[in-house]
Amino acid sequence: MRRQSGGSPRVWALVCAGALILAGCSGPQNWLSGAGREAQAVEMLFWPLVIGAGVIWTLVMAIAAYAVRTTPVDPERTERLARSMVRWGGVALPTVVLAGLLTFGLIVLRDTTRGQGETVVEVDGEQWWWRVTYEGEDGPIRDANEIHLPAGQPVTFRLTSDDVIHSFWVPAIGGKMDMIPGRTNELTLTPTETGIWNGVCAEFCGDAHAQMLFKVVVTDPDEHAATLERLARPADVADDDPGLAVFQENGCGACHAIRGTPAQGRVGPDLTHFASRTTLAAGIREITPDTLRRWIAAPEAIKPGADMPAYDDLTEADMSRLVDFLMRLE
Repeated sequence: MRRQSGGSPRVWALVCAGALILAGCSGPQNWLSGAGREAQAVEMLFWPLVIGAGVIWTLVMAIAAYAVRTTPVDPERTERLARSMVRWGGVALPTVVLAGLLTFGLIVLRDTTRGQGETVVEVDGEQWWWRVTYEGEDGPIRDANEIHLPAGQPVTFRLTSDDVIHSFWVPAIGGKMDMIPGRTNELTLTPTETGIWNGVCAEFCGDAHAQMLFKVVVTDPDEHAATLERLARPADVADDDPGLAVFQENGCGACHAIRGTPAQGRVGPDLTHFASRTTLAAGIREITPDTLRRWIAAPEAIKPGADMPAYDDLTEADMSRLVDFLMRLE
């Protein structure tokens, strides 16, 4: 009896692999979008490599097919031809091609590793979120999990980590750089298109590695300057705000800072302008009152391994006051 089959597993594996590859070529995490000068340089390297590899692979497969299907008539001539193929195709050609690709790559990538940007942003990788600090006229401007950049201007990132090795990567704008505890690495990127782009940690760093995301918001220079001016201001909070009272009474201020209030914690993300961000829990949820409520009550249910304690014992009234307070921190 002939066995019925729905198709070769290898074929389906190739189809799935192709779908995954194509999925990386669209959206705000598009690694071929060319939204930054450095990303364009990487793309300039990518296409010659892919096309060249395709041509060489096709040529090798054609020669292999010809050799399998052809019966040698003159063994001596066949031996000489084989030796020539090894000498020229196996030694000379790879040497020339690889030397050319190395030279081409060094020339293209040379400008991506030189020079300082007009803007400096310090990013500290944490488990599992991002501490962001801008250089302001009146001192450092602290934020978290969202980075604002000016279009058309080079930006130097000073990258480090407080716990384990992370890797900072904004695929649409440029290459990646490791973040190593006790060391500061520098990466200069030049965004060329306005928009909101996704960033990721590209080095396995623990339980929530896949959920350690961030947003990069690229705007024109004037809008960027206005954004930094807004981020530099303290929070607009009344001293008798009932939500602030809940925040302080439950120890939230020991970990989180809200400038302009007694909360000056440095363990967790700065919440001064929390509600102006687009996402919660380092890029994995949209900020809404409902998601914020669920995050406060059970952080590990949203992000496994999160260090923030659960506040599931808050009364409904206190939870509402706290959520309303945080959603007004713009």
